[in-house]
Amino acid sequence: MSPSTSSTTGPAPRFAVVGVPGNRRVTLFQDAVRASGLPAARVVPWLEVLRGGAEFLPGETVRMDSPGEDAEVERLLRRVDDPTRVEGSAVWYAGFTSAVRTVARAAAAAGAVLLDDPGDIAVLFDKRLCHAVLEGAGVPVPASPTSGAVAPVVLDWADVRERMADHGMPRVFVKPAHGSSASGVLAVETAGPGRVRATTSVERDASGRLFNSLRVRRVTTEREVAAIVDALAPDGLHIERWLPKATHRGRATDLRVVVVAGRATHAVVRTSHSPMTNLHLGGERGDLDDVRAAVEAAGSGWDEALAVCERAAGCFPDTLCVGVDLLPSTGWRRFAVGEVNAFGDLLPRLNGLPGSGAEGLDTYAAQVAATMNRARNHRATATA
Repeated sequence: MSPSTSSTTGPAPRFAVVGVPGNRRVTLFQDAVRASGLPAARVVPWLEVLRGGAEFLPGETVRMDSPGEDAEVERLLRRVDDPTRVEGSAVWYAGFTSAVRTVARAAAAAGAVLLDDPGDIAVLFDKRLCHAVLEGAGVPVPASPTSGAVAPVVLDWADVRERMADHGMPRVFVKPAHGSSASGVLAVETAGPGRVRATTSVERDASGRLFNSLRVRRVTTEREVAAIVDALAPDGLHIERWLPKATHRGRATDLRVVVVAGRATHAVVRTSHSPMTNLHLGGERGDLDDVRAAVEAAGSGWDEALAVCERAAGCFPDTLCVGVDLLPSTGWRRFAVGEVNAFGDLLPRLNGLPGSGAEGLDTYAAQVAATMNRARNHRATATA
């Protein structure tokens, strides 16, 4: 992609990216910026932001990226020494949203433009709030007794059990309200008093501390499930009905769909033998052409599936890019949105969908192209 940056169209965007220097996310974005013919983005480390050093230049276009994969940043945000710990997500959320607001204030003071809205990010990183926003906009989502800011707080496992019974939900996902990448998530199944099992990647040590693991395991006693939930509850929990998913080649299947500037541009099929399809937890990429054919054969329509993702992204119109987790029902006839991710674009070497306008572009190049298009449209409107 080599769009013109001549004086006939005015100056192209000058990017600054708030991220972790040297991280693969920042590197992939830099590659996309350079491939577009623009100067390299100026990198503002999250570590500097957290230490009060965020500064931007007039006219810069500022993109915020994930603060993950930096042990010192994680320590400052979560206030624990081990970045693999699960507890502390509420403290992390408070620290991260405060840092995002710091970036927004510094950008506004400098006359820079943000690609990510601080209010959107605050909602996207609270599953209870995000669920309510989606539901209020008519986006199909799993039923939840914890949706919205006024829902009763879940105090412990006894509360989870009570809500499951009251709402007729024998199978649920219990999620940390501020978690990501399936951290702390439990897929819980019940079958009468005392018959409980859960699938999770959480490991609990002898002292009761919780750690993330790359190994999905089965917890088979209610006592252990209760211990994990009770440890997570002080950070806030979100409960959703566990919807039966469609299968692809005998494996549970969902999709991550990236939406850029309101349009679904990229999609990847994720499959697993466990309820967690996350690729870092052993999930595998499925065949998108096969899934698309299955959707069309079911009569639901591939375009309708992508439209659900675009409606979800439309709830956050001031954020350029989100990743939508799309849950296909058994039989591929219906779809629901499980999550909307602020930093859901890490899909290396994935080209854009046919007809999306992002053909031949990865997720980062699509964002650069969309930003340049916005800048051109803004200049054309200003000179009209």
